[in-house]
Amino acid sequence: MLDWLRPEEWTALRLSLLVASVATLASLPLGLAVAYLLARGRFWGKSALDTLVHLPLILPPVVTGYLLLLGFGRRGPIGAFLHDHFGIVLSFRWTGAALAGAVMGFPLLVRAIRLSLEAVDGKLEEAAGTLGANRAWVALVVTLPLILPGVIAGSILCFAKAMGEFGATITFVSNIPGETQTLPTAIYTFTQIPGGEAGAMRLTLVSVAVSMAALVASELMARAAARRLAA
Repeated sequence: MLDWLRPEEWTALRLSLLVASVATLASLPLGLAVAYLLARGRFWGKSALDTLVHLPLILPPVVTGYLLLLGFGRRGPIGAFLHDHFGIVLSFRWTGAALAGAVMGFPLLVRAIRLSLEAVDGKLEEAAGTLGANRAWVALVVTLPLILPGVIAGSILCFAKAMGEFGATITFVSNIPGETQTLPTAIYTFTQIPGGEAGAMRLTLVSVAVSMAALVASELMARAAARRLAA
């Protein structure tokens, strides 16, 4: 594949994998916490939190990207704070592409984990509690293994969404070759230039191959987790 792809195409592929991986890993801890709150919590504003989490699925991706630019850009309140105090710049950087991918994939991650949590038999957790385990230990050794297939499925969905994100990414971090140009934006670039059909087709085939590999890996990991639970 390395010989088949041009150097700039390989760079776009490598950057897409990096962006999607960072987006997924960064979303997972918060996704677990938010999913647990939505599935088990009873508090004022739960509906508002649920709406906010799923808002990126409803809004046009360009709108989400523009909101990220307003908030995390160099002149935005969060972006200015990060730059002035920590020297972190997200807009027009690959880290900003990871943030955009995380925001777009976060609802899918939370939803998959939440559904798994709601399907857990509460009697199992109660039994562990009667044996003296505190809530944190019960969540770690009982709940987490039971929802592991959902966590895997949600992580793969988040990864795939971040891998294929276009609108929010190009609005927030633009389409800079070698810095923010991911597979979707590279494909878009090829479609806008004469004779770019071959490059667009190559990257399209690569995107399909990566997506299929992620789905197969997800299925294998979910089956392995299910077998361990059954054992």
